[in-house]
Amino acid sequence: MQHGWRVAVIGGGIAGLAAAVRIKDSGPSGTRVTVFEQGPVLGGKLRTGELAGSPVELGAEAFLVRDASTGQDSPAVTLARRVGLGDDLVNPAVGAAAIAVERKLVPVPRGTLTGVPGDVGALAGFARVDAGRDLDNGEPLLGPDEDVAVGALVRRRLGDQVVERLVDPMLGGVYAGRADRLSLAATMPALARQARVEGSLTGAVKAAQAAFPRVKGGAVFATVRGGVSRLVAASAEASGAQIRLGATVRELTRTPDGWRLTVGPTRDPEYVTVDAVVLAVPARPAARLLADIDTGAADTVGALDYASVALVTMALPQAELPELSGFLVPAENGTAVKAATFFSTKWAHLRRPDGMALLRASVGRYGDEHVLQRDDADLAGIVHRELSTLVDHSLPKPLETQVQRWGGALPQYAPGHLDRVASARAALRRSAPTLALAGAGYDGVGIPICVRSGEAAADAVLAALRALPEAR
Repeated sequence: MQHGWRVAVIGGGIAGLAAAVRIKDSGPSGTRVTVFEQGPVLGGKLRTGELAGSPVELGAEAFLVRDASTGQDSPAVTLARRVGLGDDLVNPAVGAAAIAVERKLVPVPRGTLTGVPGDVGALAGFARVDAGRDLDNGEPLLGPDEDVAVGALVRRRLGDQVVERLVDPMLGGVYAGRADRLSLAATMPALARQARVEGSLTGAVKAAQAAFPRVKGGAVFATVRGGVSRLVAASAEASGAQIRLGATVRELTRTPDGWRLTVGPTRDPEYVTVDAVVLAVPARPAARLLADIDTGAADTVGALDYASVALVTMALPQAELPELSGFLVPAENGTAVKAATFFSTKWAHLRRPDGMALLRASVGRYGDEHVLQRDDADLAGIVHRELSTLVDHSLPKPLETQVQRWGGALPQYAPGHLDRVASARAALRRSAPTLALAGAGYDGVGIPICVRSGEAAADAVLAALRALPEAR
């Protein structure tokens, strides 16, 4: 007969908190969840700050409204409704974005899938396209289990400029990575599925777009009025979990009945016993905790690399900004800035009667993080000068500036990533079924994906606990 279990969630980001909420909702009565977070606050890369009296996002800013596979509410929207924030979801007032090409901000071409065009005519005047390469020879672009770097496939089929001016900045804006290193299957799964069926890249894009559920009207993105940190706090409260901040889990040890966690300093450790564990931390700390549990899984997980970024947010008095949500900057431009968001243009609820503008720039690309060695003042100065050039006029001196650094923040999914993760999870199901992995390092970036990842991990450990002989 089922009884209340003790479950540890290691990691207090949104994946871990989503796991805690799911366990609260799906576990038997009396189940106790403890969230162990090494840092001083919950939320991981979801963090709302304040600048010049306005809330600003110092990490993830928004999330998709719809689930691409079902057309229904995304997991992030579902979670927000579950924790009582459904009425506080707001959509962008301006959705148009641009790409900086040859010192001009050019609207992002329509009809592309993360920059890959379904109609090469849409790129006329934007990028040179070698459409003669993208011929259907009667065979699929990829084999049944094949994965390639996005850049390699697009270069081969449509030429270099499509990658450099469109696909690379699109992926860079999300992953701070390069198209030539990022897995197609991990970053663009819908396109990867169609590439295993279609004989041309443009045909695969069209097929992927046609497969998306049709939803009439409605915004693509949403955020939480007052900041995404409200989603973090509301999820923590709704989970009913015991929250332990500044609690570093240094070791996981198997016991006859579950797991023992070694928590805290080496000289004065605390030992906590639980029935199951959701491991919702980045890949490298996860690998360290897995080292004595399953060496193969630990090695596989620990091989994942990450990119570091800095986000520079400025409050500008009476700034004249383009009527855009923001823009992306191709690496060929040679700037430190790789993307910018005009918060107070994009979000109506952030507009100020005094005309003050809020904007944020992202700095740092994988393999080219030298600019991040500058101190905050230097980095802010570089960003201000580059933004002035990119918008084609001198921006006013900021009233306030905030520099948020995220070291090792964004996973870099090399080709074959999904297979490696599946292999690690399969190994853990055999060797440690009451332990599950969750988070961006495994399943993808973005708030909805992380929420889904945490919920899936919660479901996995609950199923494993129910399958134990004493649970029957």
